[in-house]
Amino acid sequence: MAAALDDELELDNQDYYSLLNVRKEATQDELKASYRRLCMLYHPDKHRDPELKSQAEQLFNQVHQAYEVLSDPQSRAIYDIFGKKGLEVEGWEIVERKRTPVEIREEYERLQREREERRLQQRTNPKGTISVGVDATDLFDRYDEDFEEMPGGGFPHIEINRMHISQSIEAPLTNSDTAMLSGSLSTHNGNGGGNINMTVRRVTSAKGWGELEFGAGDILGPLFGMKVIWPSLHCNNCNCGMQFSPRGVRPSCSLMTARHLDQNTMGYLQWRWGPHSSMTTSVVRDTKTSHFTLALQLGVPHSYLMMSYQYKFQDEDQTKVKGSIKTGWFGTVVEYGAERKISRHSVLAATVSVGVPQGVTLKIRLARANQTYLFPVHLTDQLLPSAVFYATVGPLLVYMAIHRLVIIPYTCSQKQQDLELQRKSSEVDMVKKKQEAESAVRNTHTYYTQIKLYLVHVTNTTGLIILNAWYGKFVTDNSARQERAQVIDVTVPLQCLVKDSKLILTEASKAGLPGFYDPCVGEDKSLKLLYQFRGVMHQVLSADTEALRIPKQYGCWGSTA
Repeated sequence: MAAALDDELELDNQDYYSLLNVRKEATQDELKASYRRLCMLYHPDKHRDPELKSQAEQLFNQVHQAYEVLSDPQSRAIYDIFGKKGLEVEGWEIVERKRTPVEIREEYERLQREREERRLQQRTNPKGTISVGVDATDLFDRYDEDFEEMPGGGFPHIEINRMHISQSIEAPLTNSDTAMLSGSLSTHNGNGGGNINMTVRRVTSAKGWGELEFGAGDILGPLFGMKVIWPSLHCNNCNCGMQFSPRGVRPSCSLMTARHLDQNTMGYLQWRWGPHSSMTTSVVRDTKTSHFTLALQLGVPHSYLMMSYQYKFQDEDQTKVKGSIKTGWFGTVVEYGAERKISRHSVLAATVSVGVPQGVTLKIRLARANQTYLFPVHLTDQLLPSAVFYATVGPLLVYMAIHRLVIIPYTCSQKQQDLELQRKSSEVDMVKKKQEAESAVRNTHTYYTQIKLYLVHVTNTTGLIILNAWYGKFVTDNSARQERAQVIDVTVPLQCLVKDSKLILTEASKAGLPGFYDPCVGEDKSLKLLYQFRGVMHQVLSADTEALRIPKQYGCWGSTA
């Protein structure tokens, strides 16, 4: 996730510090002084020409936006870490303002994840599950007598014995009302059925809502139900419902309370009353690298004790390995497996389930956004070491082959496409920056002419006059003479930055200064200028991110020729 964020932020190359020509450690007074000076320089009221006035408004707004961000400590901290893109993320207004840079980065990543989830769900919030059960017990529980009597009996018989498909969508009606439509189809060993439901939900508070449900199917027939969920004084969640169908009335109720045991541990106590009554207590501990759950349920028809542990690797693919043990009236089941992110919105997981009397089952799950695909493969009804071995090693070998032959080439292709889009975006951005720089030069040219006349005729050339200035890539090596120099004339904008016969440029890239743009993206750039001070001419060559202060009587950090 972090890598994707960094790539996105690299596209945003507008530097507010460079635009205001201040240090990154600039104080509020320094920001205010630079802001006032640039406002006077680019104020739209100084122009009568409509085109120049419109261009000046754009420059004035850019300067104002930069000052608004850098003058606010919270916005400035976010901008220093993530740039302009970080300020566009929704949700900062509810974040505590006294945050460290690490906390701001974690909060930004959380808000980004929420924004991506909302983007995927903003239309109808579709959710679906497809489950295909495979019976592969003939691979291990094979009876040679039966196979000899069947045509083609030399090959194991593998079949799909069950399938389940469910889908739901949501449609917001008002700010508090939502309609949901869901349906499902199931089949098992040649017998199947389905149902369809429509639910209308009204949100009454931050944690409470009510639902009306209408359904039809071949199991319960016509169905009408009501459900109310609300927080109470003594429990975190209270759920009461009533269903009416041809089979009678089915009331249900559940209460749940939760409590923080420490910073990363929660305790839950839940009571359910209805067709499957139970009492469940659980302890959940969730940290950055692990997730642990211990649960005990007493109920009808199932009572069990369950313990699970999950380890989270801190890698780009968000790899997780997990294991669990569950024992109850139904027997004992041990599960272990792993999951890994294979693309931006896809997660692949494989779990091996070994139980008594359930046998050995391999469960494969692919989650793509809000769609889930499940493939439980039942291998044997007995506890066979060979079935456990192949269920463990087989998926690993298949995944390694697919990862090398399919996933890696696909990811590389996607990265190449992203780089090409970034290159095209950079070209468009450079054209835009060039137009803005030319607008800035046109808007300040009159001011530049007035300054130069004042310095020549009034001060008798005792002040600082920028005679010529170029910015870009200079060709100085004789072996590279065939290369073409890529420079732009920045005489006018630099002269406008002179104050009290001094020119002070900070260590930020000079491409962000008013009237500048980057003529050669990705290349090493320099600033070369010829100036006159007190009747004496000087020449200075300064690196792009090198601080510069002229004339040299005030300390020149550029190389003077």
